[in-house]
Amino acid sequence: MRTRLLLLLIGLVFLASPASAQVEQLLKGITGSGVTDSKAGAGLKEALEVATEKAVSLTGRPNGYFGDAAIKILMPAKLQTMEQGLRAVGYGPQIDEFVLSMNRAAEQAAPAAKQIFTNAITSMSFDDAKRILTGGNTAATDYFKAKTTNQLTAAFRPVVDKSMTRWA
Repeated sequence: MRTRLLLLLIGLVFLASPASAQVEQLLKGITGSGVTDSKAGAGLKEALEVATEKAVSLTGRPNGYFGDAAIKILMPAKLQTMEQGLRAVGYGPQIDEFVLSMNRAAEQAAPAAKQIFTNAITSMSFDDAKRILTGGNTAATDYFKAKTTNQLTAAFRPVVDKSMTRWA
């Protein structure tokens, strides 16, 4: 029970990506506390499942992206100079509406990520879990990037394209 509670707390910590160093320390503490490798791997999977559920529930709703400064989607860097010029000549409200629409599109698409991440977690091998547990601060991110990028792109693109067509 103590291990399960600790792993659930770790899952919540996973939601804040700047806290990844803390997660790594907690996970290493668990693996060094007499917990078997298989239990640590199972605990990691459970923590990631809880974190995925929580992340999707937080981002897949109105203001899930737009209302969170840490993940809010801003104007792409290549367009920021143009943004400043447009704001200077009175197009600020349209720029704000465009930024809002990008965030709303991401909020609508976020629920599709749940199954994709769940599949990546379920298919995680013992070696994958061990690499995450013993890897650096970005080990979990690197794993998910490799396992989910193509599926996330395919799932998000239609929702984002539909939402953004009015700006084309």
